[in-house]
Amino acid sequence: QVQLTESGGGSVQSGGSLSLSCTTSGLTFSGLCSMAWFRQVPGKEREAVVSTVIGGPTSAFTDSVKGRFAISQDHTNHRVLLQMSEVKPEDTAVYYCAARTSSPFCRASFSSGDYEYWGRGTQVTVSS
Repeated sequence: QVQLTESGGGSVQSGGSLSLSCTTSGLTFSGLCSMAWFRQVPGKEREAVVSTVIGGPTSAFTDSVKGRFAISQDHTNHRVLLQMSEVKPEDTAVYYCAARTSSPFCRASFSSGDYEYWGRGTQVTVSS
């Protein structure tokens, strides 16, 4: 019954902004260790974008999006949001959210194997 649902994808021009949402259900949001956003383009491996420790101050971004993307936690609505600014054509990808439910020590992780639950993805297309 656990579900992660991404929304907010679409087309945007280079330099513009877009916000993605990952809404959780069937779990206790505040009890999660961490959540993350990954992205993937055809022919390439899935790439971590950002990871955040739920309820904590720690977030980590991949170098290519630092200064342009931000992540926030909405505990009222059991979701995380990815705010994308100054987007570039190379940001075009299918974006997936993921959740980690347990860990002896919660920390931001870029390893896809650390995450137990995944959404189905949402397409982001940035045109030049």
